[in-house]
Amino acid sequence: MSSHWTHELDKTGFYLEMIANLTSSLERVIGYEDAEGYLALVGSEMGHDLYKTYCSDAGVSDLPIEKIAEVLVDLKARIDGGFSIESIEDGKITLVNTRCPFGEKALGRQSLCMMTSSVFGTISSEAAGQANVDIQKSIAAGDTRCRVVIYLNQPDAPGKRYFGRV
Repeated sequence: MSSHWTHELDKTGFYLEMIANLTSSLERVIGYEDAEGYLALVGSEMGHDLYKTYCSDAGVSDLPIEKIAEVLVDLKARIDGGFSIESIEDGKITLVNTRCPFGEKALGRQSLCMMTSSVFGTISSEAAGQANVDIQKSIAAGDTRCRVVIYLNQPDAPGKRYFGRV
């Protein structure tokens, strides 16, 4: 057993390593764009389930923009991310992040950002009807922090577009 594993061999470390290796394998075998597609599907399913859970726990059927932002930050905090709200204005939520939930495993694996985009986009579009998620900066790409802008019901906005279920 290498010393690499002796410090991280717990359930969380094991799963992070597994996800990192799975992501690298997908990128290498099927390419970056298709790997993003697979991760988008996973993120979408998780986003739908998380949206229902947050609404159920809050005893509401929909979320206003301020609550959407709080839910996204809370979700990432629960998985050890460092997201915070930079601003909420004009149907736009801007979040910044100083700590990636995937830790150092995210470096060079930008397709992992699709999980964030997809989960954020799915939750936001479920609440608002339509959302665009624009990841302007990411730790995975080597930036010092992430900057993610979520545009609600602005189909011409930049980023990946998501639609709530009908």
